[in-house]
Amino acid sequence: MSAKATVFVVDDDPAVRDSLTLLLEEEDIAVASFASAEAFLANCPTVSHSCAIVDIRMPGMHGMQMQAELSRRGILLPVIFLTGHGDIPMSVRAVKAGAVDFLTKPVTASALLESVYAALLESSRLNSQAEASQTAAECLATLTERERQVMALAVEGLHNKEIARHLGISHRTVEIHKARIMHKTGANTLLDLARIAEASGFRT
Repeated sequence: MSAKATVFVVDDDPAVRDSLTLLLEEEDIAVASFASAEAFLANCPTVSHSCAIVDIRMPGMHGMQMQAELSRRGILLPVIFLTGHGDIPMSVRAVKAGAVDFLTKPVTASALLESVYAALLESSRLNSQAEASQTAAECLATLTERERQVMALAVEGLHNKEIARHLGISHRTVEIHKARIMHKTGANTLLDLARIAEASGFRT
């Protein structure tokens, strides 16, 4: 695993923080530990290839509240919950809310590392997805209102003549708009254009 990977450990028990830090650093993973969810959120570190191991039950803000706050802030950080007081309903809620895993203390080193590697892979996927979405949104921001209308109909599968009738413009004008759309977005085919639209959450 690359040393560029970072794991944030959020647990009010210093012994747990120390043992997890030692385990992860032996795997050449950078570790930053915090004694509370509040301390973590106050710093809110942003590392592209990262995840968090979070205790469910802590004084003050508990782990699932921290997870909800990360989501509210739009922070793409995969979370692994680690708790000594877990139960099935709680684990189901955590996973439904987007947690990568829900582990009960004491946990074996192999089980923890397996979850960490899975969470780091998820981090890479989420960041790639976010970058693609941002790039696509930037491309579409250059389109005129009419070009956006033409694009919306094109990705729905309408042919040029159908688009022309729908918008009350000429077939030739539709061709010109589509050529400009393809140039501005860098799309080579309608399938490329549809993928860009999906990645950006395109709406007319």
